[in-house]
Amino acid sequence: MTEMSAKTRKTIQTQAENLSKKVEHFTKAEIECLIQHFNSLLADQVSRGKAAHGLDRGRFRGILQNVFGLTNAMMMDGVFRCFDKDGDGTVTVEEWIRGHAVFLRGTLDERMKYCFQVYDLNDDKYISKEEIFHMLKQSFIKQPTEEDPDEGLKEVVEITMKTMDHDHDSLLSFEDFKKSVQAENLLLEAFGTCLPDPMVISQIIKCINLSFLSDVQADNVYF
Repeated sequence: MTEMSAKTRKTIQTQAENLSKKVEHFTKAEIECLIQHFNSLLADQVSRGKAAHGLDRGRFRGILQNVFGLTNAMMMDGVFRCFDKDGDGTVTVEEWIRGHAVFLRGTLDERMKYCFQVYDLNDDKYISKEEIFHMLKQSFIKQPTEEDPDEGLKEVVEITMKTMDHDHDSLLSFEDFKKSVQAENLLLEAFGTCLPDPMVISQIIKCINLSFLSDVQADNVYF
């Protein structure tokens, strides 16, 4: 190991030590691996002449699509918002670790808060009928025989709101969403897929636990 790589390793270990005190669900070793993944992705981004202080929206969406299997543009934008806590348009290494903690190993309560934030498109702490309509429309496949699919969607929105709007104010608060999901876990991703499939999570966790990306062929590793 060269002097430079030793310094890099020491820097990563220090970062991991600090982050392990702030972030739950990951061991220090797992955090070290996630930092290495982040650094590799960031270096590739910088080599293309882009932002150097964090992963930009385009790079991040590519990861969601190619690694986690998410395809809905509206959902991917929502996931980016959840990771990018300070709203500066990039995901820093700490935001990367914190986001993955919920994304991969979050408790039900953490995942409920995460999904609600993804679905709260305008960040006003409520999910409106209009937001539900737009999210469902992204996932809706128009049938050849349907003249006005929007009408059918509006009916679905009304039924959904009646089911989940426990305080009957025509808006879904987090408490409405939480009660609904606790009663029926399938409602966690009611308005669009924004969490990875459990099988994908299992595969990624295994890859995270590889000690060094450089010891493995690139096409066999996470990202």
